[in-house]
Amino acid sequence: MDNKNENNPVSDITLFVKIGIVVLTVMAVVGLGVKFLPNAITVSNIGRKRDLPIYSVETDENKLALTFDTAWGFEDTEKILEILEKHDVKATFFMTGEWIGKNPEAVKKIAAAGHDLGNHSENHKQMTRLSEEQCKDEIMKVHKRIKKLTGVDMDLFRPPYGEYNNMLVQAARDCGYYTIQWNVDSKDWKDYGPDSIVKKCVENKNLGKGSIILLHNGAKYTPEALEGVILGLKEKGYELVPISQLIYKGEYRIDQTGRQYKK
Repeated sequence: MDNKNENNPVSDITLFVKIGIVVLTVMAVVGLGVKFLPNAITVSNIGRKRDLPIYSVETDENKLALTFDTAWGFEDTEKILEILEKHDVKATFFMTGEWIGKNPEAVKKIAAAGHDLGNHSENHKQMTRLSEEQCKDEIMKVHKRIKKLTGVDMDLFRPPYGEYNNMLVQAARDCGYYTIQWNVDSKDWKDYGPDSIVKKCVENKNLGKGSIILLHNGAKYTPEALEGVILGLKEKGYELVPISQLIYKGEYRIDQTGRQYKK
C-alpha cells in the first residue's frame, strides 16, 4: 500500500512551518524577558573567553573622564573638590564602604557638586578570590550606603586594585553595574611628585578621545598636581566629563583592548 505522506512536499512544508512557529515563539518569549528586564545591560562580549570591563570609549567628541579611587584620606578630598569646582569640572569618585562610613558628609558634598558616585566595594578586598555571592555582597553593601545617604542608585563599579575576572564582571552586571577600568594611569600613588603626575596624564601615549584617567583622592601629590592636569588636558582641547556622560548605556560592544563602542 502506498504511503500518502511519502515524499509529499505539502507535508514537508507544513512540518517546517510548525517547527518555525515553535522556534519563533521561544525567541519571542526570551526576547520579551530581556526587553522588560529593568536596567538591563547587554554587551556583545558576553560568552567570549574574557569578559572585559570598560577601559575607554570610542567617540568622535573630545571628551575624557577624570576618576578618583576613594579609599582613604579626607582633607585631600576637600582640596580636590575645590579645584574641580574652580575649573568647572565634574569627575567620578569610586568610593569604598569604609570611606563612606567615615566621611558621610563628604559623600553628600560630592553628590551635591554634581560628580558621579561610583562603587569601589565595601572592604577593598581582592574580589577575584571571593565567591560570586561574596562579590555581590561587597557591591550591594556600598550601593545601599549611598542610596541611604544621597538617594542615588549607583551603576558604576571599579574593582579594588583593578583586579577582575569573568565572574566579577558578570556579578557586577547582575547587580546593575558597568565595570570601569582606565587606559591612562597617573601613577600618583607612587609619590613621584606633582610634575610626574601631570606628565603621566597629559603626555600619556594612550591619551585620546574617550580616555579614562585614574587618580587617587588620598595620594600625596594629587591635589597639588590636579590643576596642572586639568589645564594641560583643556589646552589639548579636551572636555572633562564624568563617566556617566562618557560611556554608552544599555547595549554596547567591547573590543579586545576594553574600548567600548555603541552597538
